[in-house]
Amino acid sequence: MKVNKKEYGDYIKEFCPNSPLWKDVLKAFVIGGLICTIGQMIMDGFTAMGLEQKQAGTATSISLVFLSALLTGLSLYDNIAKHAGAGTLVPITGFANAVAAPAVEFRTEGFVLGTAAKIFTIAGPVIVYGISAGVVYGLIYWVTTLFSM
Repeated sequence: MKVNKKEYGDYIKEFCPNSPLWKDVLKAFVIGGLICTIGQMIMDGFTAMGLEQKQAGTATSISLVFLSALLTGLSLYDNIAKHAGAGTLVPITGFANAVAAPAVEFRTEGFVLGTAAKIFTIAGPVIVYGISAGVVYGLIYWVTTLFSM
């Protein structure tokens, strides 16, 4: 079956409605900002409880990872992401979701072959390349400090 570009374009338009770009951008901005605001409120709470800034930041990160994984496990994070789009990709919550989602999805295949084997399907490359880049940059920094003395 030969189809020209116009016919193909018409065929695609039939199945792919136009995305309301500005509406999607606004939702991503608002919900992403809301996630960041919640994170700041959590950090302010830890600071008010007497933690120093660095400790409060660590506790906030742990709390946001926990909340994101919990919402993923309860199938609520995906519902938020349907409306927020890229707004849920705020780095720490998005990464926690990327680790937890495959574990939840493959739990029916068992603990070892499902959850444990698939948990880093999405986040694995990020971890590998992040660690690798950190090692390379660390070596470059170390070598440059050796010769600068």
